[in-house]
Amino acid sequence: MDFGIKGRNAIVCASSKGLGKACSAALAEEGVNLVLTARTEGPLQETADEIASRYGVQVTAIAGDITTEEGRAAVLKACPNPDILVNNAGGPPPGDFRDWTTDDWMKALNANMLTAIELIRQTVDGMQERKFGRIINITSAAVKAPIDILGLSNGARAGLTGFVAGISRKTVAHNVTINGLLPGPFDTDRLQSTLKPAAEASGRPIEEIAAERAAQNPAGRFGRPEEFGAACAFLCSDKAGFITGQNILLDGGSFPGTL
Repeated sequence: MDFGIKGRNAIVCASSKGLGKACSAALAEEGVNLVLTARTEGPLQETADEIASRYGVQVTAIAGDITTEEGRAAVLKACPNPDILVNNAGGPPPGDFRDWTTDDWMKALNANMLTAIELIRQTVDGMQERKFGRIINITSAAVKAPIDILGLSNGARAGLTGFVAGISRKTVAHNVTINGLLPGPFDTDRLQSTLKPAAEASGRPIEEIAAERAAQNPAGRFGRPEEFGAACAFLCSDKAGFITGQNILLDGGSFPGTL
């Protein structure tokens, strides 16, 4: 299927590895030119070079902190008129809410809610004027099934979800859609890092812990990043103009509800 987005321009945040990189590769495969951003320059440039070489699209790497005004300004200078925006940021640390200060909450809100809203604010009007825009917010399965020790993430990402629920019903009339992709357990570096403490505490190999956790999923495995990227690319396509304000769960069936 031709997704109809060849030659479009996309900004993808936190795209040096993991799900952000997978989304970037899937968009590049459809002929989309990319501006990639992440904090660490080396891995980001490696990803940019790899995608450009493989798919023959224009890929620009902008190293910086997208949660700051300076970071956002640098990205928007490189891509002032994006057709596609993929908001993505690592989650805040787990813990007990009794230990979190106002500063902890503000950092979480800035990274996982306010930064995405600010990028939407600075790009959505241009998308509406051009009559095409696709905005994807990578959040978390915890938006639908909160995890008690991830309260900072639960709160910030739910706030972004609530904001999008309103604005996405306004922008769609101009062929600008805004949707959330909610990942469950995907085989990424971040997932491996969360397994390490369990392995150390039990004295068991991390591979054994990973296999055990994967088997507990109804799919019997972790998700593959390229599966997530493919879902992102479809939602960014010209075939997905009637999908907006949705939160699509990719979790292998872990969530037991019907809605």
